Amino acid sequence: MSTRHPETKRPRDMPVHRQYFDLIASGEKTVEVRVAYESMKRIEPGDLVNFTCRESSCLTRVTRIGRYRTFEEMFGTERVEAVNPRATEAEQLEAIRAIYPPHKEALGVLTFEVERMAPS
Repeated sequence: MSTRHPETKRPRDMPVHRQYFDLIASGEKTVEVRVAYESMKRIEPGDLVNFTCRESSCLTRVTRIGRYRTFEEMFGTERVEAVNPRATEAEQLEAIRAIYPPHKEALGVLTFEVERMAPS
């Protein structure tokens, strides 16, 4: 059984809402928040993530992963401005919970710190 190195893995496409895509693409948003679906738990530091929004894409590399029980716990560690530099913590909690209701949050919370990759 062979183990593939992150450099040889295909980038994972991850759709995001336009407002967050634009922040990632500009380099202002460096931490993406997701709930701990099984597929998300397979992402590792070094993996490539291609954020997409309609026809646009932005290739990034995961540099760090955070694991939390709740969104509040996450904000106890993650910098609010890294998650969304244009919103307060309270505004972000409201927006995140509009996307992920309580039964999804109960799965756990993951954060992916990413760095933009230069276009090839």
